Amino acid sequence: MTISSELIRQLAEFDAATLYEAAGQRGMVDPAIKPMWHGAKVCGAAVTVSFPPRDNLMLHHAVAVAEPGSVLVATAERYQYAGAWGEVLSVAAQSRGIAGLVIDGAVRDIEAITGLRFPVFARGLAIGACKKEQIGTLHQPIDVGGVTVCSGDIVVGTADGVVILDSRSIEQILREAIARREREAGIFRQLRAGKTTIEILNLPRWNRPAGTA
Repeated sequence: MTISSELIRQLAEFDAATLYEAAGQRGMVDPAIKPMWHGAKVCGAAVTVSFPPRDNLMLHHAVAVAEPGSVLVATAERYQYAGAWGEVLSVAAQSRGIAGLVIDGAVRDIEAITGLRFPVFARGLAIGACKKEQIGTLHQPIDVGGVTVCSGDIVVGTADGVVILDSRSIEQILREAIARREREAGIFRQLRAGKTTIEILNLPRWNRPAGTA
């Protein structure tokens, strides 16, 4: 399913936590996979890629074939002792209009990547080097942070983390996210008017035990 650029733009207005809730609390990537620089945000259709630890050949192939606006979603089998992505690949990806990277593995050259403002979400940083020899997979389902990701799924990464959204349900998810935003706006108005969250959300009451101060 092809997702329109307008739909991507609307989804990008929301944080990952809101979209996770709107998706029925599905698609949360392991919180250990985090933005690698403050303010990094990404939203787009996934291009999935997998490769063995310490060999990033397939990332180079993924950059070569990915469409503008897409997000590379990669697994290095959670290996954290080699930086599979760095400044060279960031410049290459940015030049081709790729929106960002989510990787279940490590990256390096983070100061340069921060300067480029290229969005990267990763499990960690490592100065170890990679070879470029072994063939992995492109456009095949992969596990990233405990979530199965297919090419075409929608990836949203914000300061809170990363969520993977099923493209087949994306319009419904967007509608629920908009409704949630409107509900929260109403809650904020009531809070500023002096109500408590206990009252607004009708939370279970707590009665002070008898005889306590």
